[in-house]
Amino acid sequence: MNTDVAKNLQEVLGNLPHGVSLVAISKFHPVEYLEAAYAAGQRIFGESHEQELRVKVPALPKDVVWHFIGHLQTNKVKYIAPYISMIEAVDSLKLLKEIDKQAARCNRTIDVLLELHIAEEATKYGYTLDACRELLRGGEWRELNHVRICGLMMMASNTDDENQVAQEMNVAADFFDEVKRDYFADADYFCQRSWGMSQDYQIALKCRSTMVRVGTFIFGPRVY
Repeated sequence: MNTDVAKNLQEVLGNLPHGVSLVAISKFHPVEYLEAAYAAGQRIFGESHEQELRVKVPALPKDVVWHFIGHLQTNKVKYIAPYISMIEAVDSLKLLKEIDKQAARCNRTIDVLLELHIAEEATKYGYTLDACRELLRGGEWRELNHVRICGLMMMASNTDDENQVAQEMNVAADFFDEVKRDYFADADYFCQRSWGMSQDYQIALKCRSTMVRVGTFIFGPRVY
């Protein structure tokens, strides 16, 4: 299997244009699979459970960059704050403040992405565009010195309709331009557009994604 991981990884990387980074979604996959991906050159891994991270972080080399993906409960932030590089799905001011508080305790700054809810499915998490505008207009985030908003992320609808997927991703890309212009015009670090997963990352690349999250295509079905 490990040779497959390396081969699959190279295939994905071969499809990514310059400037697009790959987050290898390694949650529920054993450490050996991550080691195989690391040996093949992968450095950014995405996990969604603090207990799993606790095992994997010490097992892998120190230059691995860990992203927390999926919904994060505020009471879990303190456990991952010492080592997580980016939290990809911030969906409330409360969570943003808690990340800032725990990062300050560790004397770190943690990068985050604001999660948008654009898909028509009734998924629970993410800001509507108006709610995101409201958060940014409110300005409280400006007082947080240990958290850095680096861009936006979203998940497109789980559908075979490629036009719908592209339409949703383009809405996110246009909204990114608005937010960049209105709030982060001088901030070079506000540059990430994270959309695209195993099944739709090729579409995401056409919709100006700068960061794709690919798991199943690289590692195979999850090992629960």
